[in-house]
Amino acid sequence: MKKWLKDWLPSLFIALILSFILQNYIAQAVTIPSESMIPTLNINDKLIINKLIKPEDLEYGDIVVFYSPVTKGERYIKRLIGIGGDTIEIKNGYLYRNGERIHEPYLVKSIDYEFGPVLVPEDNYFFLGDNRNSSYDSHLWPYPFIEKEKLIGKAVFRYYPFSRVKKF
Repeated sequence: MKKWLKDWLPSLFIALILSFILQNYIAQAVTIPSESMIPTLNINDKLIINKLIKPEDLEYGDIVVFYSPVTKGERYIKRLIGIGGDTIEIKNGYLYRNGERIHEPYLVKSIDYEFGPVLVPEDNYFFLGDNRNSSYDSHLWPYPFIEKEKLIGKAVFRYYPFSRVKKF
């Protein structure tokens, strides 16, 4: 038994170190905890997020994981709607960015609330869930913006359930 342990211990140690680095700095598996991103993401869907993405490389419509602006340590996953300098408004069931109505093919219901207009501060982001009428997101938070330091990563791949595997 000692020889087995002696032979495998260095490999096990290296594997643990690599796993730690991968999980904390490169990519991470996450499980969807709520219905806020339905129909795009369902409860218990499992995703890989890219933690190496730079905030300036994010694009409108990206699905992003970030630290909650309300509950310390909690993480949210939402769709990026606005970046610093954008004016966001929701009226008559539609989302507007900088005065232009945004086409959102991922929504299955029209939005049943009004919001804004608000100007997104520099180095901040505005996020909404795809299940707009049931999502606790930027339109409800006391401070509706997420600072770039709170960003964790971008969703890149859904690997479970197997019937819904998808690259984002």
